[in-house]
Amino acid sequence: MYRFLLTPRWLAAAALTVTASVVMVFLGNWQLHRYHERSSINHRIDAAASGAPVPMSTVLTRPSGVGTSGPAPGEDLAWTKVTVTGRYDPAHEVQARGRTVDGRVGFEILTPLVLGDGTAVLVDRGWVPPAEGGAVAAPVAPAAPPGTVTVVGQVHRSESRPAPIGRRDGRLDTRRVAVPKLAAEMPYPLYGAYLLESAPAPGYLAIPIDHEDAWQNGGYTVQWWLFAVMALLAYGWQARKEAHGEGPRPTRDRVADADRAATVVPSTREPR
Repeated sequence: MYRFLLTPRWLAAAALTVTASVVMVFLGNWQLHRYHERSSINHRIDAAASGAPVPMSTVLTRPSGVGTSGPAPGEDLAWTKVTVTGRYDPAHEVQARGRTVDGRVGFEILTPLVLGDGTAVLVDRGWVPPAEGGAVAAPVAPAAPPGTVTVVGQVHRSESRPAPIGRRDGRLDTRRVAVPKLAAEMPYPLYGAYLLESAPAPGYLAIPIDHEDAWQNGGYTVQWWLFAVMALLAYGWQARKEAHGEGPRPTRDRVADADRAATVVPSTREPR
């Protein structure tokens, strides 16, 4: 009954169906990997919010050259809560414009914290609104505290898209916090990530850390796997219809029907 499955047409359909199903399974597996990856990030964010900080030197690799940045930390180290001690350098402060917090556009102020060994790390001290005159008007931000300070913050990886760097109102001005590019503007080696200060000073708003939408990837995983199963079921359903004569009739039957329809029926009228 199912010998027709060995014909070239059905073999090609089988190969296409299996290939499509395998691709869909792989896409589902990739989405599952993204689900676990994002869930791990959310776990680190939650753990850092309640956990004790660890020394920054145990998380980030020390930079070595002036005007350069150290190695970037892996994704598994992002959002780790760390502590570090040093002195702020307001002369090389950075303002990152066009940053949104609570639906308002303003600036993030990042100040280099110079450590005792001469290296430095950028500390995002928080968000401030623009001055009167619009979203790009230079902000008035509280000055960094003098003397030796201890900062507690969470590791933020460098933003991947670099942007031009200028100087405006005494600060370096940029759109993206691209640490390697900012390092070229600094007179000391700069760590390969920056810190979000956990308890910003008065006048600043803490930078919120958004959780990843892991459940979206979970939904995509189930979706791709269902598509794979549906493709196989559709092939089996079509094969069953063909085997039970419910599919399209063979070409010879259609030709026979056409011949019968074209046959001229003789007239039964008697001649005069």
